[in-house]
Amino acid sequence: MSDNQDSANSLFLNTSPARLFFLAALPGAISMLASSLYGLLDGIFVGQSLGETAFAALNLAFPFVVINFSLADLIGVGSSVPISISLGMKKEKEANNVFTCAVLMIVFAGILIGALLYTIAPFLIGMLGAEGELASYAVQYMRVYAICSPLTTIIFAMDNYLRICGRIKMSMWLNIFMSFLTGVLEFLFLFIFRWGIWGAALATCTGMMVCACIALFPFLRGNLQLKFCRPSFSWGLMKKIVACGSPNFLNNIAGRITSIIMNTVLLRTGGESAVTIYGILMYVGETVQPLLYGVCDSLQPAVGYNWGAGRPDRVQAIERYCFTAGAVISIAASVIMLLFPAPLISLFADSSDPVFMEQAILAMRLFSTGYLTRWFSFASQSYMLAVERPVSASIISVSTALIFPVILIVLLMPLGLNGIWLNQPVTCLLAAILAAFVMKKFRHDLNSGSCM
Repeated sequence: MSDNQDSANSLFLNTSPARLFFLAALPGAISMLASSLYGLLDGIFVGQSLGETAFAALNLAFPFVVINFSLADLIGVGSSVPISISLGMKKEKEANNVFTCAVLMIVFAGILIGALLYTIAPFLIGMLGAEGELASYAVQYMRVYAICSPLTTIIFAMDNYLRICGRIKMSMWLNIFMSFLTGVLEFLFLFIFRWGIWGAALATCTGMMVCACIALFPFLRGNLQLKFCRPSFSWGLMKKIVACGSPNFLNNIAGRITSIIMNTVLLRTGGESAVTIYGILMYVGETVQPLLYGVCDSLQPAVGYNWGAGRPDRVQAIERYCFTAGAVISIAASVIMLLFPAPLISLFADSSDPVFMEQAILAMRLFSTGYLTRWFSFASQSYMLAVERPVSASIISVSTALIFPVILIVLLMPLGLNGIWLNQPVTCLLAAILAAFVMKKFRHDLNSGSCM
């Protein structure tokens, strides 16, 4: 067994849950925080340099961009679970094959989906009802991401693979560097070169491509526990990757479908200003979501190792820290949004319009209450995924991201725009109730011995 292998095994199997949390989850949270701060800067730079129409266009196009990245995330997350469990079972060759096949699948998927997205971008934006300058900006933004797709989408999977190999700090510093690099490039492209909205997309893609190369380098040299090998594809392997990655994939896809529906309703009922308010809520919310993801996702390799090694006691101990951290992050975010809505809103839009600010402040205060319960369903979904319960995770995921929000769009429609802003809090409450039922059933199965 190699030194890298011994190190990863010792970290995940022998380190106390409390120490493991600080070694893995905190760097993961910092890593995702860096990414989320860049997301904030992206919205701020576009809004401040190009105006409200460009900011609205970014929010119309961004769900389609995320759908493009979601397929890579499907493969990356979906392969990480069987890789971690295989390593916990001492099946290194199997883990290396899953890793190699997954990387190749991501590259080919990036080529196909990128080409498709570039071709149909005008149709997708027109379908939302956007016209003129708004539509032109949105298409420009999407097409840059589509062109760069084969070289950018791999970055999300490499983040998971580095953590599996115990290179948690490298993953953290790489994400921090990517956020710094893309922020500098976007400032340069928009404020110095005075490029259009396509410059914002190019800045992000350039940062991703540079960091993808850095992340791949130690794997190509064979310096880490996971190593490239001659790939052996099989339907069974591909089905396992898709099954384990489906909860995150469905969550991303369903969430973006919901955003597309929301943007369509808002554009037709409240115009550009309503889309802008919704975009602000999404951007502020996206600073919380990555923190939750960073904590839960960073602990998944440890959970997978211990689950594969037959240590459910350690699995439950590790997950208690995950749930506690998720609660602290979500409740703190809710309080900040509730108490300081105006400063947050003014980062993205002109605060001199009193009517707009009044609407936006009310929207954010209603929206913020959702995070009082959001943490529970998120942590439960991550837990189910880590222990190879993709169906349970998918039920929570799709219900939270699509089923509940779409039903509530109809049910809350009599409340007008306030019904849209209340959609998130009611969805999160329903999702927490659903997750509680799923977790109760899992604990019953675990105690009866039918889970292992």
